[in-house]
Amino acid sequence: MPARSTLPLLRPTAPQPGAAISVISPASFANSDRFDRGIQALHSLGHHPHSGANTQARGPLFFAGSREQRLSDFHSAFVDPETAIVAAARGGYGSNYLLDGIDLELIRKHPKPFFAYSDLTGIQLHLLDLLGLPAFHGPMVAADFAVEDGVHLASFQAALAGNLYNVGENEGLRPLKTGTARGTLYGGCLSILVALIGTPWEPATENKLLFLEDTGAKPYQVDRMLWQLRRAGKFDGVRGIVFGEMLDCVSPEAPSSLLEDAILSSLAGLDVPIAIGLRSGHVSRQNVTLIFGVEAELDASGNPQLHLREPGVKP
Repeated sequence: MPARSTLPLLRPTAPQPGAAISVISPASFANSDRFDRGIQALHSLGHHPHSGANTQARGPLFFAGSREQRLSDFHSAFVDPETAIVAAARGGYGSNYLLDGIDLELIRKHPKPFFAYSDLTGIQLHLLDLLGLPAFHGPMVAADFAVEDGVHLASFQAALAGNLYNVGENEGLRPLKTGTARGTLYGGCLSILVALIGTPWEPATENKLLFLEDTGAKPYQVDRMLWQLRRAGKFDGVRGIVFGEMLDCVSPEAPSSLLEDAILSSLAGLDVPIAIGLRSGHVSRQNVTLIFGVEAELDASGNPQLHLREPGVKP
């Protein structure tokens, strides 16, 4: 797998304001009401969303169409000359079946910002690791745009415009272990990163500034996943670690500090700054857009900040 240091970023062209968005479902299907509300929200922002041929397919099983249908929509969204942005309707489960069928040369010829998180972490990192396509870890249509106050518009719009930006306490960030670090921002959904270990799509977390988030995992489960990443060498040379909001990652009747205590215990001995609480991915509100693959700087101090030092798009 190519290292980030030897693989230049394949930056898409910055979309124009109100650009067309192709909405696809590479994993599970979305609730139809939430899907419609998300589409309407994009319209209200001046965008022109349209769906793939199979975006609202239901089945087989928990998938939004067959593997072939989902791959077809994925490729078509990137090839479509009218589409400037590709966005997932939701995550769920199933995008792992697409990994060995993605036409990397097609994506290389038609790079576009791809907004997703959760189950789509594997696809986003695959495109970043092998093509250098920045991963836009940000709001999805039926998951976030469908909800009032579900999107952090400032970071969404800055990421698309190619403006440098930072997030901090207002976006939930707080320090767990103080310090500063700079490196390539990388990561995604913790459980997906762990599931990819031992596969051809194993994440290249080493030497990165890591962002890790999840939802509904009890503190002992988070500890177990961090243990596995550490024993697999995935924290080797890591510059710093930022955890997400970790929505509903609690144990009934346990102390509220248990998750943070478990994180610090499992990462003991790593001489890097650690922060937590940044609302990106599975969140309670205002989903922040992060860009994996760009240079970023973490200041885990009394005024914590994550600065994105490179754009994910080109003018």
